[in-house]
Amino acid sequence: MQAHSDYDVAVVGGGLVGSSVAFGLARQGQRVVVLDEGDVAFRASRGNFALVWVQSKGLGMPAYSRWTVKSAQAWPALAQELADRTALDVCYERPGGFHLTLSEREWTHRQGVMQRLSAQADMPEVSFEMLEHAELARRLPGLGPDVVGGSFCPLDGHCNSLRLFRALHVAGQRCGLHYRAFHGVDRIDPHGGGFKLMTTGGEVQAGKVVLTAGIGNARLAPMVGLSIPVRPQRGQIIVTEKAERFLHFPISTVRQTDEGGLMLGDSQEEAVDPVVGTPVLSVLADRAARMFPRIARLNVTRTWAALRVMTRDGFPVYEQSASHPGAFGATCHSGVTLAANHVFTFADHVARGHLPPAEFEVFSSRRFDVQKVA
Repeated sequence: MQAHSDYDVAVVGGGLVGSSVAFGLARQGQRVVVLDEGDVAFRASRGNFALVWVQSKGLGMPAYSRWTVKSAQAWPALAQELADRTALDVCYERPGGFHLTLSEREWTHRQGVMQRLSAQADMPEVSFEMLEHAELARRLPGLGPDVVGGSFCPLDGHCNSLRLFRALHVAGQRCGLHYRAFHGVDRIDPHGGGFKLMTTGGEVQAGKVVLTAGIGNARLAPMVGLSIPVRPQRGQIIVTEKAERFLHFPISTVRQTDEGGLMLGDSQEEAVDPVVGTPVLSVLADRAARMFPRIARLNVTRTWAALRVMTRDGFPVYEQSASHPGAFGATCHSGVTLAANHVFTFADHVARGHLPPAEFEVFSSRRFDVQKVA
């Protein structure tokens, strides 16, 4: 097999997380190769709802809320840098975002979640409002009468996630990044102070390796002395025909894209395959139409499903190997929201060869060992 050697870092997985980390490394002058299965991969990126979302993040782990806020605050700089390097506008907007409820029970639950979230020790100051129907209707013209209330956070926004994906790839390659499709990784071995990766497209050698392979991290992590326990969780999405712009704020389950179509989503199913199911889609469509009745008049143009990457507690894993220096892992299900952190912060620490414990220890998979003992 042909050998591709002399890379500083091999990033395993070319989805949104891998593309963000790889671009972050390449922009620092690192010699980077991305090893990817190609479009045959069950990418979580395919089902991304394109939210840059802060509200409700971190219940049970305040550090995750801080990590999310940090990324949201860095997102304008990321969007601008990608535009400067690629001339691609990722259509990032931060008008604030809403989570809507369709019953008194949902309203009470949402209010409790937001109160418990903000009451946690070490939480960052994230302003939010709980709004009743009348105020929501003032801010969201066309709101349906079934909406009881909801929450609003001014830090929330959204973007064009497919254009973001493209921009990260283009920007990385303009910084010298090498992208290798059809290079799914079968084995990783220590080699000459670095790593030798046996792939379906040949052998690759690199000084460091970063695992960003989503669900595949569970299989690859033990090869470099890590443990990244993840499972797939299916999410389904509906996209409507383009319509005149009426929704100027992203909603957690409904948003109007920069091109005019409506995206409806946020299903969560424990499943191992990205199969579309009519019963779930009908629930998504019904809830969206109750929130904004005009949606009921729109034609559906496409539907799809994708597999989220979910840890036991739903929070990210960022890890470096003690037994295999130079090996790192990154797993999350918020690839758009956390993209700025992956470009500007995580990649910087990988380039330096060390994840500072003060910032990253809380995200280590060792927390699962503690839960097991407890």
